[in-house]
Amino acid sequence: MKIPQLIKYILVVLGSLIIGGASSAAIVIFLTGTPSFESPEDLPPEFSRLTEVWYILKRDHFDRKDMDSKILSDGAIRGMLLAMDDPYASFLTAEQFEIQSQDYKGFFEGIGAHVSMRDDRIVIVAPIPGSPAEAAGVLAGDIILGIDGESTQGLTLLEAVSRIRGERGTLVVLSILHEGEDMPQEISVERNVIKLDSVQMRMMTGGVGVFTVTEFNANTYEQLENAFTRFQTQGGRGMILDLRNNPGGLLNSVFQVADAFIDSKLIVYEVDSKGSRKNWNASRGGFALDVPLIVLTNRYSASASEVLAGALMDHNRAIIVGDKTFGKGSVNTLEKISDGSGIYFTIAKWYTPDGKLIEGEGLVPDVDLTQMDTLESGQDALDVALDIMKNDILGK
Repeated sequence: MKIPQLIKYILVVLGSLIIGGASSAAIVIFLTGTPSFESPEDLPPEFSRLTEVWYILKRDHFDRKDMDSKILSDGAIRGMLLAMDDPYASFLTAEQFEIQSQDYKGFFEGIGAHVSMRDDRIVIVAPIPGSPAEAAGVLAGDIILGIDGESTQGLTLLEAVSRIRGERGTLVVLSILHEGEDMPQEISVERNVIKLDSVQMRMMTGGVGVFTVTEFNANTYEQLENAFTRFQTQGGRGMILDLRNNPGGLLNSVFQVADAFIDSKLIVYEVDSKGSRKNWNASRGGFALDVPLIVLTNRYSASASEVLAGALMDHNRAIIVGDKTFGKGSVNTLEKISDGSGIYFTIAKWYTPDGKLIEGEGLVPDVDLTQMDTLESGQDALDVALDIMKNDILGK
């Protein structure tokens, strides 16, 4: 008997998800064909136990008349994914799958915060600047313990995201544990339309331009190029690229940004479950190939921002200043099941040009603030970077 195979959507995810929005923060979708597979001949013999359990329950369970095969099969899929020991593995209902597979347009309705999974907890990687989440007091590093009075324990990342989603003007109540605190607090956030302006530039004294990139979306490269033009017209001589609290973004976007600084060199490579390697190389002719560059990172610089920082570091194109990064460097796929639901899981992992694994490891900067004995009270990565740029690079 032939059974339609999963309709396959390959999503290259270089970042966390945006909670409360209309789409994921870092998705590129490719729709392939609809091949088929043989069943049950192709299945391992152990899977016959699922059928056996169904018939036993249907025959003997006290509530057998009320058994819902859809609910039970959903539960079996969730259990299978949990057993994979993949922190990103999730099951999506048909409604959740439809939301997650929408294109990323550069705006959405939601609360405006990026989340990821760490130690089986839902963690805020960064609220979007100017978002309802930021205004309500949500901070990078916050742990979401509850959503509208229900615990997040046992939820997958996508399940938590779908519960926080909602229409503009509606409220969601989050139970939040701030870093360093013992007691959670309830934070009410009103969902709204979030406009994603991902690049801000400000000129400092001495011809130093600070470019803050909050994420990598469809507009980032264009905004960075426009900001660089303003930087040049204002006599800019050195760039500081601030990737602190940058949770990641679109695959194509981070490659475009890398093209600006790296000429025809390896940006990153991925290794899949079969051990096959795929290289991603920069194009020729970037607009900022020769400008002195420093990159700022912290422990909430994740995924796409780690890809960029790793490439710039390994090619000695920039000095990296700050803290060790988050350590999110996996390639994930969202596959559609025949009933419209879907499964989400890891298919490959990213490595920097010199072979450093990003996933679970993170990147240690060239100038690690945690190892600096001379850091004065109140100084941060930007202060250190400005000193290096003005005195050690431009001052030569």
